[in-house]
Order: sequence, then C-alpha cells, then structure tokens
Amino acid sequence: MTTDLSRDLTRAARPAAGLWGLARAALGVVALAKPAVVARPWVGRVRPPHAGAVLARALGGRDLSLGVGMAAAAANGKDMLPWIIAGGAADAVDTGATLASWRRLPRRGRLLVLVLAGGSTAFAAGLAVLSAQDGAGSTDGAGGTSDIDSAR
Repeated sequence: MTTDLSRDLTRAARPAAGLWGLARAALGVVALAKPAVVARPWVGRVRPPHAGAVLARALGGRDLSLGVGMAAAAANGKDMLPWIIAGGAADAVDTGATLASWRRLPRRGRLLVLVLAGGSTAFAAGLAVLSAQDGAGSTDGAGGTSDIDSAR
C-alpha cells in the first residue's frame, strides 16, 4: 500500500532530478570557464597552474554532460535512472577520492567538497529509489505512463 507521503515523494523525484541536473551543469560551466574556482577549494593551488586547470576543465565537461543529460531526461519524461546512477557514481568517486587524500587536501575545502559530493551521492541514491518506484523514472511524474512509455 502506498502512503500519501510516498506518493508525494515519488512525484517530486522528476523536478528534483531536473534541478539536480541543472545545478551539476552550472558547476560544469564554472569549472570550464574558471577552473581555479572549482579546483582550488578541493586540491589547493596546483603548480604549474595549467595542470590543475586541465583536470578541473575535464571534470567540468563531465559534470556539464551529466547535468544536461539529467535535466533533459527529467524535462522530457525520459528514463532518468541511468543519469541518476551515472551522476551518483561520479559523486561517489569524488567522495572516495577526497577521503583517500584527506590529510593532503586544504582543510576548509576538503570538508566543503566532502559535504557536497557525499550529499549528492546520498541524494542520487534517494532519487534512484524514488525513480525506480515510479517505473524506472520513465513516467509522467504523477504515476501514469508517459507518451514515450506508451510507444514502447
């Protein structure tokens, strides 16, 4: 039996995933345009500076791609679950990498990155559960089948 709270949470999954995707895409754009803004809090100053910029931009491209894919799937009634899993996996790796290098990372930045990456990993896990309850994320968000699903 589905409770009202469970139904409401399931309905909220698609808009929440869309916002999560837009936030990730925005982070990607910042990393591409201003790589030091993203890299410095996480790893500190990198010498030579262009080396850190290369890695920050690569991560920016990853986040921009994942974010746009997630936002598009959420907005167009497509299956969100693969995007949720991919984003959550990327964030889990970021969390693990941060923990593995914890003592060598800047004190302030490491906690910020751990909270953001770990929180995003947990958010992805919750969205994955809700999305799976909602027909693997491919319903209209109200428990019904979307036009895309009907055509399958």
